[in-house]
Amino acid sequence: MTALRLPNQRFSRWLIAGGMLIFMAALMLLIADRASAHGYVESPGSRAYLCKTGVNSNCGQVMYEPQSLEAPKGFPAAGPADGKIASANGAFPTMDEQSSTRWSKVSMSPGTKTFTWNLTARHSTTSWKYYITKQNWNQNAPLTRDSFDLTPFCSVNYTGQPPASYSDTCTVPSRTGYQVILAVWEIADTANAFYNVIDVDFGGGGGTPTDTSAPTAPTSLAASNVTSTGASLSWGASTDNVGVTGYKVYNGSTLVTTTGGSALSYNVTGLTANTSYTFTVKAVDAAGNTSAASNAVTFTTASVPSTDTQAPTAPTGLQVSGTPTSSSISLAWNAATDNVGVTGYRVYKGTTLAGTVSGTTLNYTASGLTANTAYTFTVRAIDAAGNESANSNAVTATTAQASAAAPWAPGVAYTTGTLVSYNGSTYECRQPHTSIVGWEPSNVPALWLLK
Repeated sequence: MTALRLPNQRFSRWLIAGGMLIFMAALMLLIADRASAHGYVESPGSRAYLCKTGVNSNCGQVMYEPQSLEAPKGFPAAGPADGKIASANGAFPTMDEQSSTRWSKVSMSPGTKTFTWNLTARHSTTSWKYYITKQNWNQNAPLTRDSFDLTPFCSVNYTGQPPASYSDTCTVPSRTGYQVILAVWEIADTANAFYNVIDVDFGGGGGTPTDTSAPTAPTSLAASNVTSTGASLSWGASTDNVGVTGYKVYNGSTLVTTTGGSALSYNVTGLTANTSYTFTVKAVDAAGNTSAASNAVTFTTASVPSTDTQAPTAPTGLQVSGTPTSSSISLAWNAATDNVGVTGYRVYKGTTLAGTVSGTTLNYTASGLTANTAYTFTVRAIDAAGNESANSNAVTATTAQASAAAPWAPGVAYTTGTLVSYNGSTYECRQPHTSIVGWEPSNVPALWLLK
């Protein structure tokens, strides 16, 4: 009898091919999951945020992606493994380096404290939880569950989509010396959560010297473009021994908003017509130190004539400003006039509203356009009563040809600095790798820099 022999070589190839397909499918699911939402704790500054601002050094890739510390949710029963809590289960391994002197610390004291998240991609949310290390935790070993009091000192249930800047006010328990706070943002409709550790010093021993120096007060606060419902504020930059991380804008004694550290202006909205307002601005640093107030600026919002039915004149001289790129066209025009005042300009791409700028802005850049394509633009002026002018003159311009960079493709070994094109945009390779399906440039910013 002849024995039946399987074609082992062919069977092995099928096994390998099947395994690769499963791996690539899982990788695509992981990338899709990681792209679904992002955010980080901005105040008090988290370990990753202080890497982004340069206060922490030798951080690795997380300095470009503090918003991507994402791992399975369910902490402490599930979530990142012990020893990988700070890195979101090893996504950014440098974050797990741990000693009493490795990371910069922000000053902390027991009692009421506000934790502010910067959500770069808002996502439907289940909860926000905050944990703190035990008093005598091991400062010189990677963080584990045994490092923490596993009952959160602050737990906030949440339903729906949070704003881009979200804050929780919590009661921080008593501690001394160097401690770590673990902030967890749990997503509602994925299996993941975001994990941020915050290195803090309560004083009383332990850790490295903390930053107790407040920034200087902002200077030259001024108001402009005052309308019946808003105004534009601008101010001079503050300085700090470590670095300014934000500015707090106050309407009287009420905090209106906290901007980023590079912002030197803010547009106030939602004001009442014919009403006096007084604003001040204070600077803050990563340690939570707050400067003295800037000079106060007082203004009265405009009245809205109940009988204003007169539209502004049409803007004139609309023209293309500069040379169009493959994805953008810049425009400029002359100011319109109005019996009360022009409050804004609406820029139309064909019959579609492309964008709106303030009444003092006479330029606009239309972006996200298709290469080698003709577009026609017009501009209309608006006033506080909602009257809209006739169209300006129309201007037509054609975007440039797409980049000569080779199209991105899977299975290619890319080196640092290589340029590729993908979906009409150009990307530069950040680190050597061989591409696979699912690692398209728009999916993995750790590998590709949008030019």
